[in-house]
Amino acid sequence: MPRGGKPWVRCLEWRALLLVFLLGASGVAEAACASSAALLDWKHAGFAAPEVARRESLVSTLVDCLASPDPALRDGVGYEGLQALLRAKSLAPDALRSLRDRLVAMLAAPDRQGVARPFAALVLAEVARTDRVEPWMGADERGAMVDRAAAYLVSVDDYRGFDKKVGWRHGVAHGADWVMQLAMNPALERSQLERLRDAIAAQAVPASGHAYVFGEPERLARPLLFIAQRNLHDEEAWTTWFAALPTALGAPSLAWKDEAWLARRHDLGAFLRVLYLEADRSADAGVAKLRPGILAALKALP
Repeated sequence: MPRGGKPWVRCLEWRALLLVFLLGASGVAEAACASSAALLDWKHAGFAAPEVARRESLVSTLVDCLASPDPALRDGVGYEGLQALLRAKSLAPDALRSLRDRLVAMLAAPDRQGVARPFAALVLAEVARTDRVEPWMGADERGAMVDRAAAYLVSVDDYRGFDKKVGWRHGVAHGADWVMQLAMNPALERSQLERLRDAIAAQAVPASGHAYVFGEPERLARPLLFIAQRNLHDEEAWTTWFAALPTALGAPSLAWKDEAWLARRHDLGAFLRVLYLEADRSADAGVAKLRPGILAALKALP
């Protein structure tokens, strides 16, 4: 038994770990996720990492929780539990690769509730963070993740955010978080940063005409600021990139006469204003290069 701490906490930790192990050993991960008492006990014990031999079954169960329609299990246990294990550096590179590959597969799998894909993307952001903090991916693996993150963000067409019953979906924001963790990685090359930057542009002005109301422009702005901090693009390159954004609003004949056009203008305006505020108060040399392009794009809005 571990030394130190209160006896009831130690008892709770062992009980939680034993329950998680027994559930994982059953081979029925979905049933294990549904057994909220065991998983919530583990959460209340502080997400203590079990012995190495038991972690695989625990991780498998937590990944299944990401598809749960119950936000207490999906967000509060599945995501938070995996985040705790990853930030505690509890998984070796082989285990990280296994987790990454399973999450990537979830992005292409059926998602009846519309929750599995966005939460897989959110955990992939945590996986990307581990490689940023202590590199374990090869250059090819990292490049493949850049491509997958960009493709996922561009592909999001379910714009549901928060629901009282189901909780968060937030596909765009979670995709932006994944892109952000990659953008912060100094190992990425300019072309890879541009791949991520262009994926951000696709959702900054969504073609569907969805009006953001759950803070998506702010989440999309964050990775762009980190890309700018790498200082690999000059002011002219940024100004050219920003100049293309207003053209995504649609034909000039739609201006002020079309609901989807109005929604796109709302989204782009919010995105640009967030960036302008952040760039205006930043002392970073790379971020300063954004300012002329942002201001020009704001002025170009109808």
